[in-house]
Amino acid sequence: MPLQNRVTPTGDIIAIPHRGLFTGNRGIIHDPRTKTLLVRRWASQAWLACVCEFRGRRREVMARRSWTELFFLDEATALSAGHRPCFFCRREDALRFRAAWEEGNRVTKVRAAEIDAVLHRERLSGGKKRLHPLPLPWRDLPDGAMLQQDGESFLVMQRQALQWSPAGYLETENAIDNAMLLTPPSTLRALSAGYKPVLHPSALEGRAGR
Repeated sequence: MPLQNRVTPTGDIIAIPHRGLFTGNRGIIHDPRTKTLLVRRWASQAWLACVCEFRGRRREVMARRSWTELFFLDEATALSAGHRPCFFCRREDALRFRAAWEEGNRVTKVRAAEIDAVLHRERLSGGKKRLHPLPLPWRDLPDGAMLQQDGESFLVMQRQALQWSPAGYLETENAIDNAMLLTPPSTLRALSAGYKPVLHPSALEGRAGR
């Protein structure tokens, strides 16, 4: 049976067999004896997006009282949920993200903990995912931004909206006319400033990968 460790664009953690391109964590939020999640869904404001392979290290998922291994379809999904690149296993990406975040948010010499504090305010409302009004028409949003409409999540890619699914992105004929922003606004500004998240191959195909 799949473990409950796959993160959706809304930040929910679900149990499905797909793993995705990235792992990450929010601190220790599982019981290693049962490999099940605790009631809390975060134990730290540092919500990280990490590579699945790093220097040959191997971990048995949820086997130790260490950080809880979470998985994401791609980096756009992780950013939408409120995560950011890890400065340990993805240092170059994290430095690029911080530089774009500083440029987009008009700050300098920002520390990772300061980014985390802003993201924590932007990603949550009463313990649930916080939605934001669109700052401009959705077609003008940068690639990698994510939206929600009628309970579904959508990726903006080349002025098109692709519906998120656990296996990949799907073409949609639904009109996007009352969407809200899922990606935290400060991260959206980093995307606008030039940060390019790693996207699932289906984002280019416009359909879920098989």
